[in-house]
Amino acid sequence: MTDTVTDATYSVTAGELRSFIERVERLEAEKKDIAEQQKEVMAEAKARGYDTKVMRKIIALRKRDANDIAEEEAVLELYKEALGM
Repeated sequence: MTDTVTDATYSVTAGELRSFIERVERLEAEKKDIAEQQKEVMAEAKARGYDTKVMRKIIALRKRDANDIAEEEAVLELYKEALGM
C-alpha cells in the first residue's frame, strides 16, 4: 500500500490529509471547550443576578458597526412612532 493516491487531476498524501483532519478535530474540541466555558460564565452571571438574555444582546451589539446600529435604531424609532408606540 502506498501513502499517495494519484490520478490525472490530483494527488492525495495520506499523511497530509490525516494532518488536516486531525487539526480540524482538535479545533472542534477546543471550540467545544470554549462553548462550555462561555456557558459557565453566563451561569455565574445569572447566579449573580444579571439578565443573561440582555448580556447576549449586548455582546452581539458590540460585534456590530456603530453606524449599522444607529441606522437600525433610527428605523426602529420611526416604525414605533408610526404605530403610536
